[in-house]
Amino acid sequence: MSDIAVGALCLAASLLFIQSGMQIGVALMLLSFLGVWTIKGLPIAGKLLASSAATSIANEMFGVIPLFVIMGLLVSATSMGRDTFDVAARLMRRLRGGLAISTVAANAAFAACTGTSIASASVFTKVAVPEMVRHGYTTQFAVGVVAGSSVLGMLIPPSLLMIMFGVIANTSIGDLFIAGIVPGLLLAVAFSICIRLLVHIGPEFMYAQPSETRRAYADRLDEAPLYVFVLKFLPVCFLIASVLGGIYGGLFTPTEAGGAGALVAFLIALAKRELSLRLFWQVVLETGRVTCSICFLLMAAQLYAQMLTMSGLPYAVGHWLQTAGLPFGTVLAGYLVVVVLMGCFLDALSVMLIVLPFVLPAIDGFGVNMVWFGLITIVAIEIGLLTPPLGLSVFVVKANLADQSITAWQIFKGTMPMTVTMMLFLVVVVLFPWLSLVLVGNQNWNWW
Repeated sequence: MSDIAVGALCLAASLLFIQSGMQIGVALMLLSFLGVWTIKGLPIAGKLLASSAATSIANEMFGVIPLFVIMGLLVSATSMGRDTFDVAARLMRRLRGGLAISTVAANAAFAACTGTSIASASVFTKVAVPEMVRHGYTTQFAVGVVAGSSVLGMLIPPSLLMIMFGVIANTSIGDLFIAGIVPGLLLAVAFSICIRLLVHIGPEFMYAQPSETRRAYADRLDEAPLYVFVLKFLPVCFLIASVLGGIYGGLFTPTEAGGAGALVAFLIALAKRELSLRLFWQVVLETGRVTCSICFLLMAAQLYAQMLTMSGLPYAVGHWLQTAGLPFGTVLAGYLVVVVLMGCFLDALSVMLIVLPFVLPAIDGFGVNMVWFGLITIVAIEIGLLTPPLGLSVFVVKANLADQSITAWQIFKGTMPMTVTMMLFLVVVVLFPWLSLVLVGNQNWNWW
């Protein structure tokens, strides 16, 4: 069997193993070890395995992982999600579809504090869905809005997917963070426009009683003075400013910004008197578990990339693309279709760890801006979080619902408008790279 055939076989087997339920890090490390053993022999395979464990994360830049993880967990452990939703709902209370739009806005703000879609989906399923249902929205639409807007957690910085892409593609994490601000805000605006369109063309989809589409949002804080809402939103603003403001202003590296964000989140939790010793210990333990899991994935990804390099498969594919004379637009379209389809069956990290080591050598030959390429990759992967049969955000929402009679298929139907909006948004970001690059000073770069 040729080396290229070994690489192709390991690539196919990784998809099979992960889909069958094997943990992604274990699957990649096992197949990489077996692949290198077949290509170079057992001694070299053993040395590469040891080298991957010893050197793959031996860099201070990986300190950003536990810092942003603990920041996100501290935010999730406090009432910041509820406070953000209260402020957004108060601002949008007299707008038709306003409560749904406020859920999107609160998710966008919350995403800038957590870095993960899972946290957003968990928090707002408990906070926003009951309020939306109480004010006349259908449960299907309510859970669809929460699941759909939760994907902002991976596009608006800080984002764990951006960190993973930066590490795998050797791209500046700081540039990825800064570049994600404009697309993330534009996607939130696109979701809001989608909701406003549904008010007019599909009120029966949104409202349990479509004739009552002007019901205003009202809760215990409806008559509260303005300063109450300012105090509620101030911690979120301060936390966002401490992280993104520090990076964008050149005061912090991403790692230092992670430390500043973790400290500010800790101080906010103390100031709100919502962080007991027991809860803090749980946050620390969960931070350790998540960090260890991510670091193990990075070790496996490095070994997997080395195995593919030894097999020559990525370079063979890159050579074929160059000799075939295919334009970059065709290659890019094929890549994005594959990523979206893989996202229907695998989680976001699995798609990124499997595809990128295989694709990057071929893409690099076209002189692509890796910051832009990283952002469109994340958007394509995030579409998979909303599509059956896996749809990770959908199942997180279902797991956190008080009403378990709601089926996963009902949630998928509720997210359909959001999924279509994301697909259209992906086309826009692909065709207009300056939207992603304007804040990093590369707005003149283009691929077409």
